[in-house]
Amino acid sequence: MPRIPRMLITDQPAVYHVISRTALQGLPITDTDKEVFLKLLKFLASVYFVDILGFCIMGNHFHLLVQTYPENEISDQEVIRRFEIYYKKDDRILTQDQIPHFRQKWTNLSEFIKELKQKFTWYYNKTYGRKGYFWADRFKSVIIEKGHTLINCLAYMTEKKGTGEISDFLTSFFFPFT
Repeated sequence: MPRIPRMLITDQPAVYHVISRTALQGLPITDTDKEVFLKLLKFLASVYFVDILGFCIMGNHFHLLVQTYPENEISDQEVIRRFEIYYKKDDRILTQDQIPHFRQKWTNLSEFIKELKQKFTWYYNKTYGRKGYFWADRFKSVIIEKGHTLINCLAYMTEKKGTGEISDFLTSFFFPFT
């Protein structure tokens, strides 16, 4: 049976509650691993056109509250700036005809989560001398309406035990890393 397409909003900013679980038994993610995950999350949020509004990293899964932005709101100059952040250790040159590709990639929620999970898997497998899958399934995502639903989702994440953080949501709902 084919997968059901992911529900995405592409013509305006949208907020998603993203959840993904590991395929490993027990609680394989240590405090050190959580720090690495958070560092990867911050770096990728500085490249992708997303704001991380809240997060919770548990011993066997994570929750993210992510705001995405549509392609048509992203300037060529901003794509170039983020390309330089991503490839700062390389001498790669971004050509004008590559800008639309990176704009599409870096505004895509699935690409963002895929890269986050891949990079963490590479770190984890190298650190613990293992091979194979780390994450169980596709990530789950739910579109979150702004207002009370967003506040409730942030509150839920902070109640979970793990490494969670949100902004002072009495004054602002947004917690961008960028």
